[in-house]
Amino acid sequence: MQNKEILRSPFFYVGDKYKLMPQLKKLMPEKIGQYIEPFAGGGSSFLNAAGEVLLLNDVDVYVIALHKAIGEYAGRQEELFGQLFELMDFYGLSCSYRNICVPNQLKKQYVKTYYSRYNKEAYLRLRQDFNRDKSDLLKLYLLLIYGFNHMIRFNKKGDFNLPVGNVDFNQNVFRALKDYLEFTGSHSLKFFQTDYVDFLEALEFQEDSYVFLDPPYLISMSEYNKLWNEKREEELCGYLDELNRRGVKFGITNLITHKGRINRTFLEWSKKYMSYDVRSNYISFNDNTIKADSREVFVTNYG
Repeated sequence: MQNKEILRSPFFYVGDKYKLMPQLKKLMPEKIGQYIEPFAGGGSSFLNAAGEVLLLNDVDVYVIALHKAIGEYAGRQEELFGQLFELMDFYGLSCSYRNICVPNQLKKQYVKTYYSRYNKEAYLRLRQDFNRDKSDLLKLYLLLIYGFNHMIRFNKKGDFNLPVGNVDFNQNVFRALKDYLEFTGSHSLKFFQTDYVDFLEALEFQEDSYVFLDPPYLISMSEYNKLWNEKREEELCGYLDELNRRGVKFGITNLITHKGRINRTFLEWSKKYMSYDVRSNYISFNDNTIKADSREVFVTNYG
């Protein structure tokens, strides 16, 4: 049975499927035994999917490391919040959830950017300390929460380099973490960190297996899509045809049109299957305006 309430991932980054889940949940199979997600990302999809066993993969080592690190606190949420609050206090970060707020004078002076003004120096110290070691994933989590657009971004030297954002640890963050810990504590989750093909090829599919895919979007400009290209898009479509021949149910989201561009490879491939338009406000790291010409779809091989 699927949750009635839509849960949001505590990783909050641009591109997650939280706002689309009310639509997508209705299009997923009613009964899922083995839920499989090759591009798990922040997790808003799997947090809202039915499934007795969840097999979750992402190629990004830090994404999977964060899922594992936060999930380890299932049943110990007070310990997690205590450690996070201790880090915030140590660096001097604001925390509106605990009423550690930006002074009113600064709010009046910088009406739209007061969080970033207040937290900038503390954030840079936190970022510097994390980059010295990179083993403290709670520091990385706070960098994601306080960072611009909640992105996970590293430079060519391997250092986290996202600037501070105009956000802080608020009620929404607390609720999302709490829901995440409750979910992970009550479900069977297994995480993998590899290429999606290697991940899928290693699995033994069952009659009630369901593969949900939210791959990088070929025609978007999002930061995490830069390594995706036409060849990989064609490869993915071909692999889904193979899953269909093997009788494995799948559902995949993608952009068909965006900013005057057309994903012709996916558009032509999708004509073989069931395609549903989803009402989307697709935005990217580089351009957060809503695009009227963007068409996002959900394609399935089941009715």
